[in-house]
Amino acid sequence: MNDDPTIQLACELIARDSVTPDDKGCQDLLSQRLAPLGFKAEKMRFGEVDNLWLRRGDDGPLFCFAGHTDVVPPGPLTDWDSPPFEPEIRNGLLYGRGAADMKGSIAAMTIAVERFLAEQPEFDGSIAFLITSDEEGPATDGTIKVMQTLEARHEKIDYCLVGEPSSTHTVGDIIKNGRRGSLGGTLTIIGKQGHVAYPDLADNPIHRAAPALAELTAAQWDQGNEFFPPTTFQISNIHAGTGATNVIPGELDITFNFRFSTEQTVESLQQRTTEILDRHGLNYRLEWSLSGQPFLTPPGRLVNAIRDAIHDCAGIETELSTAGGTSDGRFIAPSGAEVVELGPVNATIHQINECVAIEQLKRLTDIYQGILERIFPTAR
Repeated sequence: MNDDPTIQLACELIARDSVTPDDKGCQDLLSQRLAPLGFKAEKMRFGEVDNLWLRRGDDGPLFCFAGHTDVVPPGPLTDWDSPPFEPEIRNGLLYGRGAADMKGSIAAMTIAVERFLAEQPEFDGSIAFLITSDEEGPATDGTIKVMQTLEARHEKIDYCLVGEPSSTHTVGDIIKNGRRGSLGGTLTIIGKQGHVAYPDLADNPIHRAAPALAELTAAQWDQGNEFFPPTTFQISNIHAGTGATNVIPGELDITFNFRFSTEQTVESLQQRTTEILDRHGLNYRLEWSLSGQPFLTPPGRLVNAIRDAIHDCAGIETELSTAGGTSDGRFIAPSGAEVVELGPVNATIHQINECVAIEQLKRLTDIYQGILERIFPTAR
């Protein structure tokens, strides 16, 4: 198919139909490949999720590549121009589920490490891989559990590069040096069911809730800051009623989400939300779900190493961004590690005919190797 080692490894990974949480042997493939280079493999299985911790070296600093072998379901197979788990190259593009998110990145990381160690087998520090099969799913038995294990034994990651597809137009044009927090809420407004012809004998929770919901959706939560856009509130689902046109519903169910910056805390968002609901005199139940705190890695050793590697390998100046959804970086950053996301162009992720440009994937390998050379600049 292609004689480039990054492309070959990417194809081997794509050929495994590792839909969350089934790893389908991807992690064993990586362990076997990296074992001859001195990487010690530690399998960490939690629930139905396979996780892999690979490490070479015992000293600091510890640089970690983080990624996931699981992919989202391919959708209708007949909509694909070629089978999603049979990698195919057409017109300079590698097609297959996970090509961009993120088996291509994992292949690039692996080859970059092989090349780095071939040129610099002795260096001051350690290299690790943290690989999970639970990033696209609930993310409850994946990276978060591995980090808890590492923290319990005082094994600290200093620098972490997450291979999520961060780029927009060309590889390296954007890197994510932080992410907003995600706080979800499930709100039930309690009324009284009745006949629409006798509204005085009922209490319509939709009517009751409307002014409060209007205030919540119109509220300006903060102005953001130098690194983050303003906090946003979005209603993602709303439901009430029995389906009959002549019945006033007894309850209204609302699902909402905050994407919040470092200008807010979980407590400040919860307090202001309940203040608005209480002021409108609502009878309600409210349950909260925190998916991740916001995190930020300001310019420093890792950001600068990545910027320089991108400039030298791709000839562009990268842009720092905290936009987009959450990633497993939210589980790693609280340990004190510097965390940055850098991966392929994200235009086709989770789509039918997901693909990545061959030349871009080769360039990503060069960039990853360049980052290692800057984090570990001198041999012993």
